[in-house]
Amino acid sequence: MTLAQRLRAALEEGHRRADLIPLSEVRDPRIRGDIPLAPAAVLVAITDRAEPGLILTERSTALRKHAGQIAFPGGRVDPTDADEIAGALREAQEEIALPPAQVELVGISDRYHTFTGFDVVPVLGVIPPDLPLRAQESEVASWFEVPLAYALDPANRVRREVEFAGALHHYYEIFWEERRIWGITAAILANLSRRLGHDHIAA
Repeated sequence: MTLAQRLRAALEEGHRRADLIPLSEVRDPRIRGDIPLAPAAVLVAITDRAEPGLILTERSTALRKHAGQIAFPGGRVDPTDADEIAGALREAQEEIALPPAQVELVGISDRYHTFTGFDVVPVLGVIPPDLPLRAQESEVASWFEVPLAYALDPANRVRREVEFAGALHHYYEIFWEERRIWGITAAILANLSRRLGHDHIAA
């Protein structure tokens, strides 16, 4: 089986376990009640290597929101996008010059609702290794590749707590070399780890 076929089979099996991930893991814990959510999508681009990698970006420090944070390529889904998949592919092309035709689609993982009002759809895809990717400087300071096995391994993920509005809330951190992966990106990776069978949530 190809890498894309193996990932697709694991993702489909993971989604058949409907009770695997509780609501608290797919919604920013700071959200109270119902809030309006705008559609957004990110591309979880996995390199087709013997040891697959994961493409992540470091956001520009000049951005107003989430400056300097580690993120997947992606953003708001435009009205001209056919769907979330089209939005994720367009954003990846704009941010890191990843041609949509080079992405073999695998499927969609768990949506994540953000405190800033986005309904984020993670779109998984396999890409050839060593593409000549290029960061779009106005949005992305740089891009890098982390081993997929490392990013999904629960042993490399730390659960932290922070107080907000008088209550304790948790978030995840993953450290790779000198980079700190946290927030939405780490939450999506934690959920993907569970869907692909790397991890589970204790009852």
